[in-house]
Amino acid sequence: MVDLESEVPPLPPRYRFRDLLLGDQGWQNDDRVQVEFYMNENTFKERLKLFFIKNQRSSLRIRLFNFSLKLLSCFLYIIRVLLENPSQGNEWSHIFWVNRSLPLWGLQVSVALISLFETILLGYLSYKGNIWEQILRIPFILEVINAVPFIISIFWPSLRNLFVPVFLNCWLAKHALENMINDLHRAIQRTQSAMFNQVLILISTLLCLIFTCICGIQHLERIGKKLNLFDSLYFCIVTFSTVGFGDVTPETWSSKLFVVAMICVALVVLPIQFEQLAYLWMERQKSGGNYSRHRAQTEKHVVLCVSSLKIDLLMDFLNEFYAHPRLQDYYVVILCPTEMDVQVRRVLQIPMWSQRVIYLQGSALKDQDLLRAKMDDAEACFILSSRCEVDRTSSDHQTILRAWAVKDFAPNCPLYVQILKPENKFHIKFADHVVCEEEFKYAMLALNCICPATSTLITLLVHTSRGQCVCFCCREGQQSPEQWQKMYGRCSGNEVYHIVLEESTFFAEYEGKSFTYASFHAHKKFGVCLIGIRREDNKNILLNPGPRYIMSATDICFYINITKEENSAFKNHDHQKKSNVSRSFYHGPSRLPVHSIIASMGTVAIDLQDTSCRSASGPTLSLPSEGNKEVRRPSIAPVLEVADTSSLQTCDLLSDQSEDETTPDEEMSSNVEYAKGYPPYSPYIGSSPTFCHLLHEKVPFCCLRLDKSCQHNYYEDAKAYGFKNKLIIVAAETAGNGLYNFIVPLRAYYRPKKELNPVILLLDNPPDMHFLDAICWFPMVYYMVGSIDNLDDLLRCGVTFAANMVVVDKESTMSAEEDYMADAKTIVNVQTLFRLFSSLSIITELTHPANMRFMQFRAKDCYSLALSKLEKKERERGSNLAFMFRLPFAAGRVFSISMLDTLLYQSFVKDYMISITRLLLGLDTTPGSGFLCSMKITEDDLWIRTYARLYQKLCSSTGDVPIGIYRTESQKLTTSECREIASQSQISISVEEWEDTKDAKEQGHHRSNHRNSTSSDQSDHPLLRRKSMQWARRLSRKGPKHSGKTAEKITQQRLNLYRRSERQELAELVKNRMKHLGLSTVGYATFSSLKIH
Repeated sequence: MVDLESEVPPLPPRYRFRDLLLGDQGWQNDDRVQVEFYMNENTFKERLKLFFIKNQRSSLRIRLFNFSLKLLSCFLYIIRVLLENPSQGNEWSHIFWVNRSLPLWGLQVSVALISLFETILLGYLSYKGNIWEQILRIPFILEVINAVPFIISIFWPSLRNLFVPVFLNCWLAKHALENMINDLHRAIQRTQSAMFNQVLILISTLLCLIFTCICGIQHLERIGKKLNLFDSLYFCIVTFSTVGFGDVTPETWSSKLFVVAMICVALVVLPIQFEQLAYLWMERQKSGGNYSRHRAQTEKHVVLCVSSLKIDLLMDFLNEFYAHPRLQDYYVVILCPTEMDVQVRRVLQIPMWSQRVIYLQGSALKDQDLLRAKMDDAEACFILSSRCEVDRTSSDHQTILRAWAVKDFAPNCPLYVQILKPENKFHIKFADHVVCEEEFKYAMLALNCICPATSTLITLLVHTSRGQCVCFCCREGQQSPEQWQKMYGRCSGNEVYHIVLEESTFFAEYEGKSFTYASFHAHKKFGVCLIGIRREDNKNILLNPGPRYIMSATDICFYINITKEENSAFKNHDHQKKSNVSRSFYHGPSRLPVHSIIASMGTVAIDLQDTSCRSASGPTLSLPSEGNKEVRRPSIAPVLEVADTSSLQTCDLLSDQSEDETTPDEEMSSNVEYAKGYPPYSPYIGSSPTFCHLLHEKVPFCCLRLDKSCQHNYYEDAKAYGFKNKLIIVAAETAGNGLYNFIVPLRAYYRPKKELNPVILLLDNPPDMHFLDAICWFPMVYYMVGSIDNLDDLLRCGVTFAANMVVVDKESTMSAEEDYMADAKTIVNVQTLFRLFSSLSIITELTHPANMRFMQFRAKDCYSLALSKLEKKERERGSNLAFMFRLPFAAGRVFSISMLDTLLYQSFVKDYMISITRLLLGLDTTPGSGFLCSMKITEDDLWIRTYARLYQKLCSSTGDVPIGIYRTESQKLTTSECREIASQSQISISVEEWEDTKDAKEQGHHRSNHRNSTSSDQSDHPLLRRKSMQWARRLSRKGPKHSGKTAEKITQQRLNLYRRSERQELAELVKNRMKHLGLSTVGYATFSSLKIH
């Protein structure tokens, strides 16, 4: 074994342990050199420079002393003038010699010595090799003129009474003041505005001019009128103000020349100062100035950070923010990097907003701009993303940096952040409230397919409308002749509020009762809808926890009402019950068919297919079985105070109650079994886990392509798959991660398996592999590369078998030269779909809510024109939701994601709104909480009669809570009606009468179908068809020139040409394309006959 110690050389003597402890004292003997840095600062000159110039605090003291010294010299000059006795005579010696007392001379000499010494010392320290640059400076010349004569008079006593223009030291005081302000900014690390500095310089310049003129005129007039200082002041003010009374005028030529010189100097100096001041004022108007620290500490304000401020975004924020009474005293500080828009400037000049809104041009990434906005004293900071940019990821990155900058500058300021892409959410987890646009958008679009008008319901809940206004005439729609518009406008004022149970008049009496009992009886007694609860020791909100939940005194109740309980007055009226009986009288089956959809929340879904955990009493809305049929109203079971566990079944998440209802034939025909569980793969970080229907094994990526066959299947179109349920087609530009949130609600565990709709993704661009890896576990989810612009792609993806077509706004079209033109392509494409497939339910997303008026556009429809006038009236009256009466929006067929911006604004007052909305949309799931679903009311269910009885029926049978009604007219006609209309359409008239009868037919059609939101305008004929009709009319007027068979053939063609309507032409076009693609037209024939046009 090798001895390691023998191989290691010994340490040199200087590295011995004793030397390490005591220090190496032999370094002088080796070759090391000690280096001292910054030796130039150890010189006497550098130390003086450090004290007089470089050091901010000491330099500030020197400047302040110099400024005081110059003011003292001017003050001594005024004392000398006041103490001097005016001598008689007009000799020029009075100009050069004055009477100066010995003490006064001593003080002036002392001041002159100190000032000259300081000036020479500072000139020496700032010397850089050019001595003439130091000597020829104006401050140095003035210092020599004012100080050297006094120093000479020390050695030459006869010169003690020599006149010295000491009043010129006012200009040196002005120079010292400017330097002092700069040192003050450096010393206290606080920058005043350039506007303040310029105003100070202007005032000091004006004072120096006036003081110089006063002293000069007074001295030169010693050989004239012998003016005193006050008369000189009076003359200068009158002269500089251009008044010129003429009662005081200079007499000597010297004083006149001096006045001319001073006026010339003023005409040169003052305009330059005013020009700089005006420039800074204009720049300040653009940048917005500062929000003062005093206001920030005495008043409350919030900061709105945006990339670019548009008038729509500004008005949405201001109207929603100031809709709450307790926010009336708040100020809004807008921090935006771009210059204020013309429209925004015009709005902010309105007195209502000019006193509340402060616009600052600046960046949230600069601490200086955050300091201007007083971010550290703000009550909240709203950071909004720019959704109009083509690159939405880049917009998110800017938002993330703004959020980081604000959090770094003001850690205690609450952050309300809007993000566009869900994959960027985890970067801003520290924010107090976050709204991800794509998450909410796709979840809302998905629920619109199974719970109609979910987007309208959520939009009305998160908006503050005038439906809650005390004045009846101020509410939306109350001046409309339509009854549904009055009801719709009044109910639009419903919002979500909260209150502690023991402090509530609505719910205090239900302590110890079940949640369902409290919800029903609160609705029956007060008309409020209790939808959720939260324990005092728990942060999670439970939506309708069901009849097993017992109310506690410390619970926080969430309810829907026109206004919050604190603003309500309670009056007992015994006669209301009697009046309500006649109002709710049932009119019988003569008014049928009426179809309604009731959106409800509960621990389970409500529908007619028994997919919920129900009692054994039968279907939810089934008529109670009675032996004798009487006329009296059927009774409904009462809602129990405490749930009866014997009548409630235990709901198992892993079981599907719909399986019990399937027949043996259906079980044999179903070859695919679904499992329930959490999706094994999520496309982005931060997605909430949702219990869903899943496949046991993931589908190969090749089988997800709908229009391409592979080795596993040979299907190439939707028809070949033979789906039992109708399709849901989503047309999007790209398969973003947000599209994952469209699939999850449609595959949630509480959806019955036999009601799962196939989902087809019609994408302009192929999806990424990680997105396919996320959706391959869901049953009946396919994609296809194509566009809604192409009719062939629509037919291949199965548009003729679809129940809903969802059109997502394309990111590439969001940025346009004209803002509102961003939706042009989407609107035209949807209008084409509406004409080709009129019975298809099309749900569209738009960028701008104002473009909703172009959806399903009918130029000659009287009812649409009336709605347009109503919208304009509501907008003039100040409504925040003027577009709410448009039929596409009211029906849930169109919405804009910008309408959900108010959700973030409301969170400032209601911090629970985002959580409740996410629970409603299925983005979050809480154990024991309910979900949003719908059920259809048919003719057999109208025995319930009223909404109150429906509330009782649902609460007593399944424990569900209804929160709204979506009502529309029947869109299906009986077979006899179809035959009657079909026979009427075959009645022929002469071609010459076509133009005369066309207008009358159009008017009759629009009057009869003015409520139908999905009917097409069949009177708008294409130009080609109109030319054909003119050609047919000319043929009929010329008379027969051919043989009998030819004339008969032409007549038959002419009649067939007239009988072809626009609907038939479009149907023929679709059928021809289907035949060309090899698709069967049987399904389209049934599809096109669902609607009568």
